[in-house]
Amino acid sequence: LSPDEDGICSGRYFSESGLVGLLEQAAELFSTGQLYETVNEVYKIVIPILEAHRDFRKLTLTHSKLQKAFDSIIHKGQKRMFGTYFRVGFYGSKFGGLDEQEFVYKEPAITKLPEISHRLEAFYGQCFGEDAVEVIKDSAPVDKRKLDPNKAYIQITFVEPYFDEYEMKNRVTYFEKNFNLCRFMYTTPFTMDGRPRGELNEQYKRNTILTTMHAFPYIKTRINVIRKEEFILTPIEVAIEDMRKKTQELTAATNQEPPDAKMLQMVLQGSVGTTVNQGPLEVAQVFLAEIPADPKLYRHHNKLRLCFKEFIMR
Repeated sequence: LSPDEDGICSGRYFSESGLVGLLEQAAELFSTGQLYETVNEVYKIVIPILEAHRDFRKLTLTHSKLQKAFDSIIHKGQKRMFGTYFRVGFYGSKFGGLDEQEFVYKEPAITKLPEISHRLEAFYGQCFGEDAVEVIKDSAPVDKRKLDPNKAYIQITFVEPYFDEYEMKNRVTYFEKNFNLCRFMYTTPFTMDGRPRGELNEQYKRNTILTTMHAFPYIKTRINVIRKEEFILTPIEVAIEDMRKKTQELTAATNQEPPDAKMLQMVLQGSVGTTVNQGPLEVAQVFLAEIPADPKLYRHHNKLRLCFKEFIMR
């Protein structure tokens, strides 16, 4: 709205009933988008206005819509898909202002990497010519010196929402873990000699955390990345992370309501099957067979032992 324009404030939306109308429309759209928790937030603004007008007919309607929204949360809680996220980096002078810019894209429900990759390749292929666009297949840092200056390069990586441990105390429900997101993470496995994967004792991991300018869901489906942090995990730290993940999977599978034997069977097979290469048995043999010579590793060694203790208990 431009307030200096004549007559703008006398428009039909610029009144109490106009505001209520817009808010009710917003609530409907949130409901269609399965964001039932936000429906409640919108009606929190509407209800006091309706109460002040003693508009009981509308209040009845509003409360029945709220009941519907809460019912949907109970029945559809975990079954909703809030979107899949990808980091997209643009490289090459053909992109102009986009060169070396990174974005996080929000894609509907379960979008696979080939789908978004194909779409972006086709779109920029129309802009610059099909032969001029190339998709970088890995998530390793891009060295611009090795790129062809006449080509436009797009790097696409699947990313997941990232939260600090203290945040998880407030993000309890499935909805809270998928709403108001501005930090995302992806991991790149590497070894010191340049191969992406190696033996357990030489497997490093780079965790990259991206911060976006705004939080998702947003008006736009892609948002600029404004900050990038990288953490390198040593092989023993990678093992600790893996063991924690396995323990979490086991916990989730044993506490599932109603119990799901198939799921439990799969998790157990992946955890204790001796055929599983680099499974817990291998981790124990590589890292816990003897006490490390380097005193710096004592803490990690201890941590890993505690992870195994918890894992065996589960």
